[in-house]
Amino acid sequence: MGYSTERKQAVLRKLLPPYNRTVADLAKEEGVSTAAIYQWRKAARAKGQLLPENSAEPEGWSTQDKFNAVLETAALAEAELAEYCRRRGLYPEQIRRWRAACEQANDLVDGKAREDSDAMKTERQRSKALERELRRKEAALAETAALLTLRKKAGRDLGGRGQMTSIPDRKRAIELVDEAHQTGARQAAACAEIGIDAKTYRTWKQDTIGDRRPMVERPPQPHGLTDAEQCEILGQCHRPEFASLPPAQIIARLLDEEGRYIASASSFYRVLRRAGEQQRRGRAAPPRQMGPPRRHQATGPNEVYTWDLTYLPSHVRGLFFYLYLIVDLYSRKIVGSEVFLGESAANSQQVIERALLREGVAHRPIVLHGDNGPAMKAATLTARLNQLGVTPSYSRPRVSDDNPFSEALFRTCKYRPDYPPNGFADVHEARDWVLGFVRWYNHEHRHSSLRYVTPQERHEGRDQAILARRHTIYTAAKQANPRRWSGRTRNWEPVGAVWLNPEKALEAA
Repeated sequence: MGYSTERKQAVLRKLLPPYNRTVADLAKEEGVSTAAIYQWRKAARAKGQLLPENSAEPEGWSTQDKFNAVLETAALAEAELAEYCRRRGLYPEQIRRWRAACEQANDLVDGKAREDSDAMKTERQRSKALERELRRKEAALAETAALLTLRKKAGRDLGGRGQMTSIPDRKRAIELVDEAHQTGARQAAACAEIGIDAKTYRTWKQDTIGDRRPMVERPPQPHGLTDAEQCEILGQCHRPEFASLPPAQIIARLLDEEGRYIASASSFYRVLRRAGEQQRRGRAAPPRQMGPPRRHQATGPNEVYTWDLTYLPSHVRGLFFYLYLIVDLYSRKIVGSEVFLGESAANSQQVIERALLREGVAHRPIVLHGDNGPAMKAATLTARLNQLGVTPSYSRPRVSDDNPFSEALFRTCKYRPDYPPNGFADVHEARDWVLGFVRWYNHEHRHSSLRYVTPQERHEGRDQAILARRHTIYTAAKQANPRRWSGRTRNWEPVGAVWLNPEKALEAA
């Protein structure tokens, strides 16, 4: 089947701006073979029509294509040339440049001279750029060497925001900065190396008296704690029933049990620190940073559970008991706990079934989040969870802490003052101790993340009344001595929804 001339011209126009199709794309789009399009283009080029051999930018056209463009525009006026260039995707300057190149095509000697001149100019520019780069690198190397020497001689930061620096240290800092500056370091960089800024350097150089802050007489704070109140704080911390509790727990118990407010938690810590009694106790260590989260939200009790198991040591080295704990995400209440001689899917199933029956939530939609251990992902356990209407959720592989609530609960468990450091004699002793711990945790422990109410109070919805009463006591204390309060009273609003590993944006909010 032959194609009409109009059809061929319509196809070939798509090789030109504004379409700029390639031959391959045009063949697929029009349903014509690439060989036919190449043949049509060759015939059109033989007639003098401007059709570039490829789809490159105009500067990449062949010499023949540029020459054809010059021929087509030779007789055009300026307005016609502008219209032609817009239709072909060219600039008039390109046409003029190509025309000048054609006019000078026979002048090979001049062309060679221009090429040599341009090459020499480029080489000179490149040489100057290399010289500048060499000078810059030499200056950077000299500055690095000077700063290294300065760091070695200084040995430590001689400044610091708000830090008092003696006259000898100031003189020493000025000498070191001047020496580093003379050997190639910038003054600002030398100052930053020893922990001061350039403004501090200039101030020290002009000031010969030194820091006047130690000579200032500061009157005592009129609204500060009196000696009697500080003794009262120490006395409360020394009470036998409060001896193992942190200040925040002591404050919550005084509010609930005696209706008293003495001072804030930070004041308790300051008094203990001055008395030398604020020390790390037991096996406490700095907290470990948690990894990226697996997220679930709980807006009420019995919506999301987290569970895990841990080892309980025995008197026999290498022999352990296995403690299973299930905690409600919303209220932090321990809803299930068992101690077994081994770890198995059957034991996991038993703990979960008892917890669901005890809470009366069997066959209700609950999320149960746990780790990736074999006892938690067994096929029989998964099938039983589906029968009970429980949605299993698991931590990611090779991530140590995607289950932070259960890990925190184990930390609280094993750092109790009555936790046996030498292990348990048998499984019955371990079960008795865990039973006492669960009773204490659910009914006596004021949880810091719950505004210091017990998990049982939170689980039953009694936390709102308790927190409202605390707010009333704080308000009365502020009215009795308003100068001790620079802002609002402590936040005793009930905690809302709880996320398991929330996003950073939610944590910031």
